[in-house]
Amino acid sequence: MTQHLAAPTSAPTTGDRRTGWWRDAVIYQVYPRSFADGNGDGMGDLEGVRGRLPYLKELGVDAVWLSPFYASPQADAGYDVADYRAIDPMFGTLLDADALIRDAHELGLRIIVDLVPNHSSDQHEWFKRAIEEGPGSALRDRYHFLPGKGVSGELAPNDWESIFGGPAWTRTVNPDGTPGDWYLHLFAPEQPDFNWEHPAVADEFRSILRFWLDMGVDGFRVDVAHGLVKAEGLPDLGAHDQLKLLGNDVMPFFDQDGVHEIYRSWRQILDEYPGERIAVAEAWTPTVERTANYVRPDEMHQAFNFQYLGTAWDAVALREVITTSLAAMHPVGAPATWVLSNHDVTRHTTRFANPPGLGTQLREAGDRELGLRRARAATVLMLALPGSAYVYQGEELGLPDVTDLPDEARQDPSFFRAEGQDGFRDGCRVPIPWTAAGPSYGFGTGGSWLPQPEGWGALSVETQSGDPESTLELYRRALAVRREHPGLGAGTAVEWLAAPDGVLAFARDGFVCTVNTTRAPVTLPAPGRMLLASGEVAPGEGDFELPADTAVWWAV
Repeated sequence: MTQHLAAPTSAPTTGDRRTGWWRDAVIYQVYPRSFADGNGDGMGDLEGVRGRLPYLKELGVDAVWLSPFYASPQADAGYDVADYRAIDPMFGTLLDADALIRDAHELGLRIIVDLVPNHSSDQHEWFKRAIEEGPGSALRDRYHFLPGKGVSGELAPNDWESIFGGPAWTRTVNPDGTPGDWYLHLFAPEQPDFNWEHPAVADEFRSILRFWLDMGVDGFRVDVAHGLVKAEGLPDLGAHDQLKLLGNDVMPFFDQDGVHEIYRSWRQILDEYPGERIAVAEAWTPTVERTANYVRPDEMHQAFNFQYLGTAWDAVALREVITTSLAAMHPVGAPATWVLSNHDVTRHTTRFANPPGLGTQLREAGDRELGLRRARAATVLMLALPGSAYVYQGEELGLPDVTDLPDEARQDPSFFRAEGQDGFRDGCRVPIPWTAAGPSYGFGTGGSWLPQPEGWGALSVETQSGDPESTLELYRRALAVRREHPGLGAGTAVEWLAAPDGVLAFARDGFVCTVNTTRAPVTLPAPGRMLLASGEVAPGEGDFELPADTAVWWAV
C-alpha cells in the first residue's frame, strides 16, 4: 500500500541556484543498503544516509543520487519496484525520505532519485491482478503478454534473451491451472517489462514524476532509459550469444527511437518546477553519438558516458573517447559526463589493477597497489574534464572490489542464472567502512548484509581523514580546487597539447592537466604552478619528472 505523508512536502532546493547547475555538478552515488545503517539491522537505510550528509557536504559534492529505496521484494536489490510512491520498510518511511531531502537542501546538496520505468516487480498491483484475472484481463495490456509458439504454445514468443541469462520470457499458469501466455522480462523473471504503448503506463509515470517532484527531489536517474520501447512486432533477433551484442548494435528491445517521445513529455513536467530539476539517462547505446540523442534540448539533461567508463588506462584510447564524447555533446548543447565506477561494475581500482580487455566485471584482485595508483590518477583526470562527474560511494576511499566473497554470501540475481551477466556485482556493493574498528567498521551496530573483508578499517573514513597522502584527502582537495578554479567545471572542449607517447596533456582556461599512463616516469617541462597531484611529484626548475600512472593539475 502506498504510504502517505502527514507533514507538508519539501520545498524546492534551497542550495546553489546557478543556472545550469548540472553542467559541472559532481554527483555522488549512494547505494543505500551499503552506505550507512541507522537502525542496526545490518542493512543501510535512509536514516543512515541522512546522518552522513555532513560528510558528503565536507567531501565537496554538489548532489546525491540515491539508488532505489522503493517498496520492493528485493529480487534485484530494489530495481524490482512494487510501489513507486512508497519506501521499502528496510529503508524507512516517506517521512524519513522527506527529512533526508530537507536536510540535504539545508546543506546545499541536491537529491536525485532513481526511477525504474522499464519494468516493475511481479508484486506490483497491476501485474498481480493481471496474473490473478488470467487471460482477457485488461491489465495484461500494460505489460507484454503473448501466446507462445508451437503446437500448444510451449515455445517462447520470440528468441530474446534476458540480460541476466536465459530466455527473456516466462510462461504463466492460468487460474484453472493450465499453461498460459508468456510475459516479457529483459531482466529477472520477477521484473516484467511494461508495455509503453499503453497510455496508462505513460500516465502513471507522469504522475510518479510529479509525486517525487512535489516531495522536493531535484532530479531523476532513469534506469534502463534505452529500454522502454520495443520494436514493433517484437521480432526475433536471430543471433546467438545476444549479450555480446549489447552496446555494439541497436537491438529490437534497446535504444529504439520511440523512447525520445517519452522523454520529451517528461521534460515538460520537469520544466514546470522551480529549481532546475533534471533527468539523467542510464542509456547503454552503441555510440556516444546515439547517447547524445537522449540529451537533446527538449529531452534529458545528462546521460551516463559508459564508453568512458569502459575505456582502458591507455593514453590513446582515453584521448579518443574524451574527444569523441565532447564532440558528440556539442551539437545538442548538453554537458559531457564522466564516470569511473557504479553499483553495476567492478570498482575502477580493481579494473585498473588487471590487464585491459577483461570487461567491467572481474573476479581477480590484480595488483592492488598498481590499481590504486592508476585509480587516483584517473580520478584527477576525470575531474579536470569539462562537464559533470559522478563518484560512486567508497571510491573516495580507494576501495577495491571485494573479489573473494564466498558464493554462499552472494546476492546478485544474475549470479544464479546461467549464461547471464558475470554476476559479480556484489563485490562493489559491500558496505563501506567508516571507522577503523567496531561492528561492521562503523557501518552500523548490527553487522553488514554482505561480509566486509578483514582490514577494511585501514581504508575507513576515520583512518584516512587528516592524512594528506590518503585517497580521501586527495578527493577533498581535488573537489575544492575544482570548485574554486575558474578553468574547471563546465565547458565544451579541451586544447590538446604536445606530449610524449603514453602521456596526456591538455589545457583549459588558466589550467593544464598532465597524465602519465605508462609504467615509467617521464620528464616534461613544468607548464606552471602545481595545484594538485595524484601521487608524489617534485617539480624542478623548468622540467619535472612525472611518475608512472600519475596525474597533475597546473595553474598557468
